[in-house]
Amino acid sequence: MPFSYCNSAACHYASRNDKSYWLTTNKPVPMMPVSGGEIRQYISRCVVCEAPAPAVAVHNQDSNVPNCPPGWSSLWIGYSFLMHTGSGDEGGGQSLTSPGSCLKDFRTQPFVECQGPRGTCHYFANIYSFWLTRVSYEEEFGAAPQGGTLKAADQQRNRISRCHVCMRQRQIMQLRF
Repeated sequence: MPFSYCNSAACHYASRNDKSYWLTTNKPVPMMPVSGGEIRQYISRCVVCEAPAPAVAVHNQDSNVPNCPPGWSSLWIGYSFLMHTGSGDEGGGQSLTSPGSCLKDFRTQPFVECQGPRGTCHYFANIYSFWLTRVSYEEEFGAAPQGGTLKAADQQRNRISRCHVCMRQRQIMQLRF
């Protein structure tokens, strides 16, 4: 549990039914629940870097990976991730311009829910991930989309919008006297 709640008298840790959500690795889903140090291998790692400019995600709803705008450089390409819901009325997401909305890998459940008082993490069956889908130019303003269930990983991946995370290149100004 990465947070505490505080009032004027004290701070409390893992004493409510608080939940936290963590991006996962590509490891196969383990037997549930997972607790203690065992969860470490399923939680993705990150680094914090200083950059000369903010990174921005660019999304494209057709089958092509979008290009970075002129004067911007590529950081990575991925799949357009919108948001997730958790068990009960929990969940979250981020702006589509955020680099966090462009995940390098597509997984039907790219996050795990951890519960404070229990100290366990679980890939619950009633939590959902929401991804931006591909829409062909011909289908853009046509009839309602054809619904369906996609079970095979390739079918799922082929329907998800692609994205590109880009950063504006620093331009060095030369002064002439």
